[in-house]
Parts: sequence; structure tokens; C-alpha cells
Amino acid sequence: MSRGAVIETDAPVDIALCTLNAKFIHASLGLRWLYANLGELKGRTRLLELDINQQPRDMVEAVMATKPRIVGFGVYIWNVEPTLAVIRMLKALDPTLRVVLGGPEVSHETNGQPIVEAADHVICGEADVAFAELCTKLLAGERPPKVLKPPLPDLGALVLPWDEYGDQDLKQRLLYVEASRGCPYRCEFCLSSLDEKVRSLPLEPFLAAMQRLLDRGARHFKFVDRTFNLDLKQSRRILEFFLERLRPDLFLHFELVPDRLPEPLREVIAKFPPGVLQFEVGIQTFNPEVEKLISRRQDHARLEDNLRWLTRESHVHVHADLIVGLPGEDLQSFARGFDALVKLAPQEIQVGVLKRLKGTPITRHGGMVYSPVAPYEVLKTPWLTFDEVNVLRRFARTWDLFANSGDFKLTFERLMSAAASPFELVMQLNARIVGPQTGIALTRRFRLMFSFLVEVLGWSREEAADQLLADYTRLGKSDRAAWLDSLPDAQLAQSALSARQERHRAAG
Repeated sequence: MSRGAVIETDAPVDIALCTLNAKFIHASLGLRWLYANLGELKGRTRLLELDINQQPRDMVEAVMATKPRIVGFGVYIWNVEPTLAVIRMLKALDPTLRVVLGGPEVSHETNGQPIVEAADHVICGEADVAFAELCTKLLAGERPPKVLKPPLPDLGALVLPWDEYGDQDLKQRLLYVEASRGCPYRCEFCLSSLDEKVRSLPLEPFLAAMQRLLDRGARHFKFVDRTFNLDLKQSRRILEFFLERLRPDLFLHFELVPDRLPEPLREVIAKFPPGVLQFEVGIQTFNPEVEKLISRRQDHARLEDNLRWLTRESHVHVHADLIVGLPGEDLQSFARGFDALVKLAPQEIQVGVLKRLKGTPITRHGGMVYSPVAPYEVLKTPWLTFDEVNVLRRFARTWDLFANSGDFKLTFERLMSAAASPFELVMQLNARIVGPQTGIALTRRFRLMFSFLVEVLGWSREEAADQLLADYTRLGKSDRAAWLDSLPDAQLAQSALSARQERHRAAG
């Protein structure tokens, strides 16, 4: 049985509609759009949500248990390899099974893709209506072309998908929603650069669907609109809708254009209490020459003013993105951009490595070398050597472990505010982490940070122990700080812990 199946039965069906999510907590919006718009075929279809952490053989067993005639797969950059393994096993077991692919990974550059060669049909682009039409023809014995490129569907004519989230989805999983599709910008690294235009769903039916989710107990909503604040009237209305319906544990995630935050929108944002709003703000680069190379438009003065307002005047949790490996960006340029972003003090900075998404115009830049294996990260550029890209990949992981994790919040606030170059400081910390950067236990990270503060930054052992104990106790740890006990100077460990405990008693 699939852990996320909508239909809780293994009874035979004509169609199995599948995808491999990155994690179980994710609930596929794409599948639910297709499922909701199957018409009379809906009752003959099984929706199967699998995830890439499962074994391919187990996933094949879940699909074959329904004895389908057609299997549709949503294919993305994170699941293309395991999906191909599943498809090959399915075709080996039943060569008559018709395999249909859709999703961004197979919507462009279909020639030569192994997963496309293994399938029977591919729907390029938005398949909300086209999937049902194709299945109708296949079940009637017709043999349509292998690669289909349907027109964009009329969003106002589609059946909305959010009633297809099950009760367990609402309790256990992150719900994806969208009020619009498309993006007016042409950033060459992004698939949205290929969109013809921005299209919005009819607002009132959309809000009615959100109300039904709230009434059923939904509390976590992740909007996948590429430019939520593009249509200011609509974005303000959606924010007002949720503001009027605040619930305990309500959480809303939006992707925002960083330089578009006028006063009418700020007015509504400012009314939300802490813990409700998270804005993902794609900065990507602060270098104007890089922006020109990748066809990106960005008003830096407005961007910086908006970020300062969000971090200082609102309760929004700001997640800001930078990309390693963009054309024209060398190590020094990236360092300057990182330092500029740290000074704006977003709560989270995500450093990602450029990926070559199929169909994007980024390929026009010569000298860019990408991995041939998904997720197709850049290996080197004319501006960054292979070694420099690897150093920045480790830099990103170090930043996640020590800054984005929140485990060293007080320490990093102090370090970042005093550093002449936050980038250089983190690079120094990065250089001290030897070996794999995954699975580093909390106590080991505290020991690493202690040695960094003392041996690299020149702090006294007492000052370093006291600073880190502030973070350790903030995390709610009540033990005797095992990372301190493991230090060579046991007397220091005891005296530092006793001193902090004494100050806490005095303050209390």
C-alpha cells in the first residue's frame, strides 16, 4: 500500500496516477490537479503517492497491486532517476502497461532522455485536461502520438483540486496551493522563463476552497505561485482572507518578488502575529552584471528597503536565496553578495548551487559544465573552478548546520554583527570541518564551534564556553552539556556551567 494513497483500496483500476515525492510530508499538488479533472475516469483511477526514500521494488509492488492498464508518473528533477527504475521494472513485468509521463523534467528536451525512451507517452506542459483526454483514447484502443504538446488549459474551467487532500494529509503533511501560474520575468536559470504569461485562478472559488480546507483542520499552506505579490489586489485579498481567519498554528508560505512591496501590502503584512508568515525571497545575486547576463531585472534599492522593513517592522520569517555558479559570478562576487545579504538580516539564507533545468536558456552561456546526473548541478564555470564550486557547496552545508539550523542563534547573531566579512568568517569555520558534513551530532557541532571560537577567533575558553552555553540552554537542554564535559579542561567545563546556572538563578 502507498502511504499517501487517496483511495484506500488495492482493488483493480484502469489508471494508476503516481509520483515519487521528495519526502512523505509533501503532498503532491500536481497529481491532485490531474485526479480532480479526470471526469468520468476518476472512479476508475487510483492515486498513489510514493516517495524517493522507498525501495523501487516496493513501489512497483504498490503499483502492480492495483493491476492498472495505464500508469501516469509526475517527473521532477528530484525523482527522475528512481522513477526510471520503477518504470523499467513495471514494463518488464507487464509490457502491455501504458506508461504516461508528465511534469517539468520531461516537458522539454525529450529527445534522448532515457526515461522518455522507457515510456509510451509524454505530455509536455500543463496536463490538467490533456491527461484525461489521453487516457480516454488509450482505454478506447487508440494509439495517439508519443509526445503531446497540449495548449494551456483555461484555469477558470478546471475543477479545483484541494478537496482531494485526505484527512490524513491535513493532519500529517504540508499542503501545496496556488492562486496563479506563470511568471513575467525571464531569468534564464528558471523554467518559469518559458511561461507565456501569468494566469490567475478565479479568486472567489479559490478562497472558498481555502475555507473548506480551514474548516477541515488544515493549518499549513505552502503557496507555489512564482510571483505571489505580482497582482497586488489579489495578493492583498488572499492575505486579508487568512488574517480574518487566524487559527492556532496557522502557517503560510509565499514566494515574493523582492523589489515589489508597496505600502498597501505592507499594511496587511504588518498585522500578522509572529509565526504565521514565511516569505521566500529569491535574491539569487547582487551583481548587476550577472543579472544582465541571465536576463534578470532587480531594483536593488527597493529590494534592500523591503528586506529591512520585513526583518525590522514585521513578524515575517524571511527565507532569502542565493545561487552559486551563475554566469559571470566569481568567488569574490559571490562573497560580496553574501555579505550584503547577511547585513540585511533575513532569518534564513539558503545557498543553492545552480542546476541546469531542461529547457532553460541558461545553456546559451559557453563554458558551463554541468553534472550529467540529476539534479544536474553546475561543476565548473568560466568564473569558478571545480574546486571553488566544491568549496562553496561545503560552505552552503556549513551555513545550514550552524546558522540555518538555529542551534547557534545567539552565537551567530554576535559573530555576524561583528564580522568584517561574514563570508570569510564562515569560510574559516568551513575549513575546520573535515570529512562528511551530514549527520554531524549536536554535541560535535558544539565542540567544533568551541574550538573555532578559541583557536581561530582568539576568544578565551571561558568566554567561548559561556557564549555557547547560552545557545545550549536556549535549546532547552537540561543535561550537563555533554560537549563541555568532553573538552580537555574538565575544570573549565564545570566552572563555566556553574557560573551560567548561578546567573540564571539570580536573574530568576
